[in-house]
Amino acid sequence: MSLIPEVKCRRCGERFSSLRSRCPNCGTRRVAQSSRTPSATPGTVSGTASYERAGTNTRWQMIFGLILVVAVILAVIVMVSTSLNGTDVSIKPNRPAASTPSPTPNDAPVVEAVPTPTPTPPPTVEVLQIRYNDDEREEFTISPGEVVPINAYVSPLTITDKVKWTSDDPDEEYFIITVDPDDGNKITVECLKYSETPLNIYAEIFGKKVGCIVRFRRA
Repeated sequence: MSLIPEVKCRRCGERFSSLRSRCPNCGTRRVAQSSRTPSATPGTVSGTASYERAGTNTRWQMIFGLILVVAVILAVIVMVSTSLNGTDVSIKPNRPAASTPSPTPNDAPVVEAVPTPTPTPPPTVEVLQIRYNDDEREEFTISPGEVVPINAYVSPLTITDKVKWTSDDPDEEYFIITVDPDDGNKITVECLKYSETPLNIYAEIFGKKVGCIVRFRRA
């Protein structure tokens, strides 16, 4: 056992005698370890002002830490209570989208209603006349066995509908009305027998109606 202590090189790790100032292996200079003991700081010495201030600072740090912990606990309690009561409007649960029920074989097909067409207003009849020999007549005279042609004049000429003919002799006792098959606005009146009472022939179209008096004379 050697009486001279050895040291270890801080660079290569080689151990050598403490009497040497350099490592015999790598030549690194040996650094002598300080034997001084660090003095105590004023804050660790009891009875000093620094020690008192350090204790005060430690107490305030503990108080602030407790206040922070209490504040965090209260915030968590408030958030949990509002979530349970359903008053938290900032967080909304995701609701599943409403699913469309799939049709079943028993479901009847939906038939869409057909829109009702808007009725076309009837045309306005400006002029309606009963004419005999192309002259407007309010009356004419006829004898038994005589045939008189008359016609209805309708204006405007764009109206293509035909007039409806009626008379005071629906049973055709005194005269017969025959409508022209090619032109419904033309008729012939054939007198069957004499009547002491004048009768009327009427033409009507789109709500407008005019009449003509038929007078009789003996044959």
